[in-house]
Amino acid sequence: MKVTPTAIPEVLIIEPKVFGDARGFFFESFNQKAFDEAAGQHVTFVQDNHSRSVKGVLRGLHYQIRQPQGKLVRVVQGAVFDVAIDIRRSSPTFGKWVGVELDAQSQKQLWIPVGFAHGFLVMSETAEFLYKTTDYYAPSHERCLVWNDPTIGIEWPEVGEVQLSAKDRAGDGWSQAEFFA
Repeated sequence: MKVTPTAIPEVLIIEPKVFGDARGFFFESFNQKAFDEAAGQHVTFVQDNHSRSVKGVLRGLHYQIRQPQGKLVRVVQGAVFDVAIDIRRSSPTFGKWVGVELDAQSQKQLWIPVGFAHGFLVMSETAEFLYKTTDYYAPSHERCLVWNDPTIGIEWPEVGEVQLSAKDRAGDGWSQAEFFA
């Protein structure tokens, strides 16, 4: 497994070792010991989620202010642009974001620790997105930042018209958002 820190060092790109030949491929998509070593801490995942979306769907920017979730994300079909925004007031990278293209061909994964808002934009005709979380979904604690807030300034790839859920359209602007200490 190859681990590469992003511009926000706690957010990690994880590239598994893929064994392939004419028959197909095999790789270990998760190994607790190797992941803990890469993350520099023991992480317990409690829930796996799977979504399928069409091109132009943007999901996010989500986080839970209580019962915060770390997320290990990957794409098993298609391609997405995945984004993490540091929303920890005490962090030297508070308000900064990183974006990584994830696709089924590369098998790259992204580790987004607690303290970040997260979202993704589908760049292929369809995409299937899998992610593990460190805490359970808690709708009453979920928050959403609006995807195109100019204060954050995310440079989303051009994919045509962006499709949002009603919840994501109503996301808070940066100046109204709740953050972690």
